[in-house]
Amino acid sequence: MADESLYEFLHSEIVGYVTEKSARENKKDDLSSLEYMGFSSGFRIIERLTKERPRFNDELDTVKFICTDLWSTIYKKQIDNLRTNHQGIYVLHDCAFRFLSKLSSGRQYLESAPKYVAFTCGLIRGALANLGIKCLVTAEVQNMPGCKFHIHVQRS
Repeated sequence: MADESLYEFLHSEIVGYVTEKSARENKKDDLSSLEYMGFSSGFRIIERLTKERPRFNDELDTVKFICTDLWSTIYKKQIDNLRTNHQGIYVLHDCAFRFLSKLSSGRQYLESAPKYVAFTCGLIRGALANLGIKCLVTAEVQNMPGCKFHIHVQRS
């Protein structure tokens, strides 16, 4: 339980630091450094999680692994829903996203939600990049504390 709280506090401090730094440099809503920190973390974490695991058969198996094993490791629960069009677009839905659940569910907090999901977008992108899948990951927050992560696989 203490480890879970520490992770939430660390994430909150990182978001605060990056937000303040961006404001000082007059870079309003620059979340690229949060996304990059997530990318680096996801790249490294997935390496440890898959160290003794055989290669994935396809893209869908890889994304399923992200939804179950990676999500459970980081957020102590699995993704609530995974949808795909089988053409490179995946939508991961977390009804009670950990970093948004502590914020009030009022509509006034929706505008600050992107800074709390940027790290996780990078985390997913970094994990998939390490597994050989180049993609674009975006987040959509319509109702707090739920969040949808959209993965658009870039095929060559």
